[in-house]
Amino acid sequence: MYSIEVDFEVYKQLTFRRATEHVTYNDVIRGLLGLAEAAPANSVAQGNAQSSGDWVAKGVRFPVGTEFRASYKGQIHTARVENGALVLSNGAHCDSPSAAARLVTGSSVNGWRFWECRIPGKSSWQLLETLRR
Repeated sequence: MYSIEVDFEVYKQLTFRRATEHVTYNDVIRGLLGLAEAAPANSVAQGNAQSSGDWVAKGVRFPVGTEFRASYKGQIHTARVENGALVLSNGAHCDSPSAAARLVTGSSVNGWRFWECRIPGKSSWQLLETLRR
């Protein structure tokens, strides 16, 4: 791990650009420099090799076939990880859980609290938010 020194104004601007506390300063700088997302720090399917069709969001890797579900206004909405993307049941591709939740609800929603997922080979569902801790 490397370190760099920045003045207070730069630090404030980097902090301002962090959407949540889970976005690292490194993530912010990579975005400003136009670099690809860093290798995932977490993996939902720990111990499994990463497949090219897996989907990574905020450093959490969801294997191909991971199912998503959410209840909204009495209806169950579903999505699935396919070909490196989160695909809603209507075929829409989303780049984040929050974008997928926004398509379902029509308003800004924290997708990490909206969706739960079931990893292939597992029987239980878990709230996405628990995977980022």
